[in-house]
Amino acid sequence: MASDLAAVLVPIGWAGAVIAVLCAIVAAVAIVRGAGGLVGGAVGVWIVGALLSVTASFGQQWIPLIVACASLAAMLVIGAVVRGFVTAAGVERTPRTAPEALPVTQTSALAKTNPVVKAASKATPTAPVAVIS
Repeated sequence: MASDLAAVLVPIGWAGAVIAVLCAIVAAVAIVRGAGGLVGGAVGVWIVGALLSVTASFGQQWIPLIVACASLAAMLVIGAVVRGFVTAAGVERTPRTAPEALPVTQTSALAKTNPVVKAASKATPTAPVAVIS
């Protein structure tokens, strides 16, 4: 029975290791570009891949877990070092151009009316609340 489980869990572990390696590469590229949100998302998905790679340990295969963990550590270091080189070289991201403003149209007199504030009914035991309609 253990060999049957290992036959299923080891490939799942290797698939998790592949997912973890791909996410580690995405995290490294995101660090180089300075995209903090993308780094967080990539590491979040890396955690899922690393957890999947743990399933191979039930078949006495520890290599997928080691590969998953080593890939993140290596890619975080590589991303930080390359980011340091890019920053030291003075290469900056090109800022996005501001989108063109939409044309302003004149509003009608009806659209400029102020909202009417009504007092709440006095039948409620709580404090009165203004109702805007």
